[in-house]
Amino acid sequence: MTTTVSSRRDARRNHERLLAEARRLFAERGIDAPLDELANRAEVGAGTVYRHFPTRDALIRELYDSGVNDLRSFTAEIVEAESGWQAIEMWLERLSAWLIERPYLPAVMRRVAELDPDHRPGAELQAFADGVVARAQAEGSLRPDVTSVDLSVLVDMLGSLGQYGGAYVPFWRRQLAVVLDGLRARPDTTDLPGAALDFQEFHDMSHRKLPED
Repeated sequence: MTTTVSSRRDARRNHERLLAEARRLFAERGIDAPLDELANRAEVGAGTVYRHFPTRDALIRELYDSGVNDLRSFTAEIVEAESGWQAIEMWLERLSAWLIERPYLPAVMRRVAELDPDHRPGAELQAFADGVVARAQAEGSLRPDVTSVDLSVLVDMLGSLGQYGGAYVPFWRRQLAVVLDGLRARPDTTDLPGAALDFQEFHDMSHRKLPED
């Protein structure tokens, strides 16, 4: 019994180590980086990698689902914010920082959309996002023409700063401050041009495979 428990504990530890090293490897070299290098970084044999993740796509799928779980944890924190505006600030800051640290995520999202177009767990966040926006607008702190999709696009824009690598991490909050200032409700704001995307359009756009060069 003790041996079985110990083996399970070791297997779980290896699994978590592989996920952690995969995040670092993919952040540096993209999601098609060699899995042999993943084994080396995690200090396990290639067989161990394939026991946990029989294919690269299985690993990518788990990284995707792990990301969705991260988002769920953020929502639990954000809904407890003391004010609607604080919720907006937390949303922009937490999610942008999360993306900056994980520059591989857009590629992961596109790959999972290719593998399983009907796998759409992120869609459950729409009601949460709409509620955060409605709360801030009701208290008069968020400009009334902003939608939850606008905020999601801004998170993607800020998160894309991760492509510059860790050297840029100390500086990105400068852009965050500019964005937040532009979101505040003021009597002199200029109306936003055009219509916002709806959530379904944004989801499909963010998961769509990029055209080949």
